[in-house]
Amino acid sequence: MFDVLILQEAAADASTAAAKTVFGPMQMLEEGGAVTWTIAIILAVMSIVSWYIMLTKLFEQQKVISQSKDGVRSFWSAPNVRDGANKFEKNSAFRQLVDDGLRADAEHSHFTDQLDSHEWMHSSLRRSQDAINAKLGTGLAFLATVGSTSPFVGLLGTVIGITSALVKIAATGNADIASIAGPVGEALYMTAFGLIVAVPAVMGYNWLQRRNKLIAERMSRFCDDLHGDLMSGGKIRPQVKAPAGAAKPAAATAKA
Repeated sequence: MFDVLILQEAAADASTAAAKTVFGPMQMLEEGGAVTWTIAIILAVMSIVSWYIMLTKLFEQQKVISQSKDGVRSFWSAPNVRDGANKFEKNSAFRQLVDDGLRADAEHSHFTDQLDSHEWMHSSLRRSQDAINAKLGTGLAFLATVGSTSPFVGLLGTVIGITSALVKIAATGNADIASIAGPVGEALYMTAFGLIVAVPAVMGYNWLQRRNKLIAERMSRFCDDLHGDLMSGGKIRPQVKAPAGAAKPAAATAKA
């Protein structure tokens, strides 16, 4: 009888000790001290700023891509460049290209020395396009930096956590597997946090860069067409394809 009671008490004490031994990220931060908290805050700031840049750049790029489709089609449907400029929103990317082209066309007559108008127009549109590309690229360097450095920041937290755990184990003299595995496992959370911050940043950087290249290609084609229109006085204009939905009513009318 007494043996059974002793075994029950021992099991109860073991279960109570196991309940008190809780491992997790919060326990890691509490045991790691100020250095671990500092590293965790740095990773959190990196993640928040990265997501903010990715979302704002995605919204900004989407507006420009929309202009490169519907806006450009409406622009070339206008009778002239000045009327077509109103088809774009004010302070938009393609509106800036048109305004800079018109300004360059007006400024060419003010040169005292002879300068080829085509060269002046080409350089003006190129400067305008480079300025827009530079604006679209702001913030991407931060994403690249976060993607390349956050795993090492997390690894630093892991190294500090493991070192702290080993020092405590050495001080207490308890070096069994249970006392080692818990603190070391907690320290590995920092490496996981670093990867969680790095992977979205790298993927977002590559995706946004690809979209910027697409926008640059479309702006380059638009600038070439705009150059030809301004230099020919409106005689050279690209053919505008009608939207797919607009062809159906016309076909129905022809049959009638």
